[in-house]
Amino acid sequence: MHRWSIDHRPEFWKRVWSFTEIRGDCGLRTVIDPHLFPGARWFPDARLNFAENLLRYKHEPQALVSKDQSGERTAMSFAELAEKTSRFANHLRNQGVGPGDTVAAWLPNVSEAVVGMLGTASLGAVWTSVSPDFGVAAVVDRLGQIHPKVLLACNRYRYNGREFNIRRKVEQVQQAVPSIRSVVWLEDSERCSFARIWDEQPRSIDCPQLPFNHPLYILYSSGTTGKPKCIVHGAGGSLIQHLKEHQLHVDLRRGDCVFFFTTTGWMMWNWLVSALASGSAVVLFDGSPFHPHPGRLIDLIDSEGITVFGAGAKYFASIQREGLAPIETHDLASLRTILSTGSPLSQESFRYCYRSFKPDAQLASISGGTDLISCFVLGNPWQPVFEGEIQGPGLGMDVDVVDDGCNSIDDAKGELVCRKSFPSTPLRFVNDPDDRKFRGAYFDRFEATWAHGDFCERVSRTGGYVIHGRSDAVLNPGGVRIGTAEIYRQVETIPEIVDCVCVGQDWQGDTRVILFVVVEPETRLDSELVARIRMRIRENATPRHVPSKVLEVPDVPRTRSGKIAELAVRDVIHGRAAVNTAALSNPESLDAYANLEELTS
Repeated sequence: MHRWSIDHRPEFWKRVWSFTEIRGDCGLRTVIDPHLFPGARWFPDARLNFAENLLRYKHEPQALVSKDQSGERTAMSFAELAEKTSRFANHLRNQGVGPGDTVAAWLPNVSEAVVGMLGTASLGAVWTSVSPDFGVAAVVDRLGQIHPKVLLACNRYRYNGREFNIRRKVEQVQQAVPSIRSVVWLEDSERCSFARIWDEQPRSIDCPQLPFNHPLYILYSSGTTGKPKCIVHGAGGSLIQHLKEHQLHVDLRRGDCVFFFTTTGWMMWNWLVSALASGSAVVLFDGSPFHPHPGRLIDLIDSEGITVFGAGAKYFASIQREGLAPIETHDLASLRTILSTGSPLSQESFRYCYRSFKPDAQLASISGGTDLISCFVLGNPWQPVFEGEIQGPGLGMDVDVVDDGCNSIDDAKGELVCRKSFPSTPLRFVNDPDDRKFRGAYFDRFEATWAHGDFCERVSRTGGYVIHGRSDAVLNPGGVRIGTAEIYRQVETIPEIVDCVCVGQDWQGDTRVILFVVVEPETRLDSELVARIRMRIRENATPRHVPSKVLEVPDVPRTRSGKIAELAVRDVIHGRAAVNTAALSNPESLDAYANLEELTS
């Protein structure tokens, strides 16, 4: 079926439109210039409205459930969600917001963020969001490039049992981004702006039919190598990709209940909310996944009847380390699918999920990115799951693994690429009129082929894929390319190690492998533990994977979506300033990597 979906892409995508019952007119032509990549234009005559498609199940009793750390729960039916969306859209209209304008949100993962997005999309305006843990500089780096008219913001947010007041930060951003005409407050000392809007006279929601490639979202690259790239995604491409992935790859059904642990600053929030278009309820959670106890998210499965439960790979490794065994403490009767993304899921985490969660659930590791607001490789509910592997390529996505000459390879490590165009290809980058940055990001490596930047392997025996890390973080000792994920998979099996980061250090005309580890509080990184780490890597990987140095650090720097910031560490150990540390959730952790005497010999 995948081969057919590639050989007959126009027919495949037209059938996806029909099968998922997208509301709108698909038009007569499915694609113009399908051989151009970039440059193909999908559904050039189509008209639709993204918000209308997410709000169409008006008789379903549950659309959104929102829970915070205190346990407070709010819920909305599809009809209530549509009504609140219409009121908010009316408010934006009165603020002068129309098609093509941008609305920004600096909000936690709460129902108001979904209402804000749907109200924005219903007008044909463009939505962008960042989470409240972002600093002022990080927010200005993003919003300063895209010039939003309206900002949705919170006065404060809560995390890990603490409250953080960011009102002054919001005011600083408003001053630094002069395009912001007004701020809609989630909370205020007086009655909040959102409540006042929702008290306004309701009116029927007006969803103008817009072109397939009308802009819907602006998402951002992580910003760890410079100022974040502002990536513009279209309404039609985002919708049809998400519906395909949800209904065909996740087997999402009307009446299901979907959860993914995410913030509003990660593309998984956009991906999660699109589940409304399949008639599924979406569960939102705001706060720490481990407060007030490590099983906080697991409780949601039973209390909300969650059928699809997702989180980053780091989450599953963390609850395994905590010794959680949900199969012994929870019912889990509703659970059908477990999703993992953000970084490669280790083989041990695969075993843990089947041993300690639910043996008959589908565990789907998925991988794609902000760049395509969807996946290149992901789950398949009709085929087996092999530990350590992503099950297969996305339908309609001409995914391949290639060598340096762009030749297909199996059972060997190479570059993950996509050879043909797909509907959710970004429309453009902001402030990139000649598409130079856009083409440079994906198409400079190989002619007419998207190079995704993942170091990957396709397993011929199973058809599965293994992500070995980011290409720009690949280690190269002795000229042999090594993915960092291969080392992490081994280190994470050692109980004393809490976290780790591996980078290459330029050394005597070559590269040597340096491993930094965070150990358990009562553990010392002594010679015995170092020897055990090296032996585990040597026995289960290769001698070339064995680090030259193993050093202890208090923390590992990560981006706000939980990805290890290997490039930042590599810069610091070489005496270079890490670029744009505002993109990191814990930039102070980099101090521990600077000027290390152990790296001078």
